[in-house]
Amino acid sequence: MSKVVKSGSGWRIGWNPDAHIYKGLVGTDDWSIELTEDELEDFCRLLTQLSITMENITSELMDEEKIACEVESDLLWMEVEGYPKEYSLHFILSKGRCAEGKWNAAAVPGLLEASETLKVF
Repeated sequence: MSKVVKSGSGWRIGWNPDAHIYKGLVGTDDWSIELTEDELEDFCRLLTQLSITMENITSELMDEEKIACEVESDLLWMEVEGYPKEYSLHFILSKGRCAEGKWNAAAVPGLLEASETLKVF
């Protein structure tokens, strides 16, 4: 398997199985951070979990209501904020080198789709 980097307007995500430590990459047009395999797996899993939560809560909210949902693992914390079908994403890497990043609402659908097809977790 070779290195894969997927990108779109305002987002990037990558996987390099041949890298020694930092096999993953997430970022935007302005910044990026390399992630360990475990960090990337948690990032993708938690992003999917947040997306499902936002889909499931749609029927509970009025159209103009915003919501924030957060989830965390031992390695990172993530939060989505906005409307159930349009929300921003924020993450904080909580172990080791520590970092944080954010994607605007327009970038999240592409990042989510790419994270689901980047590699099999």
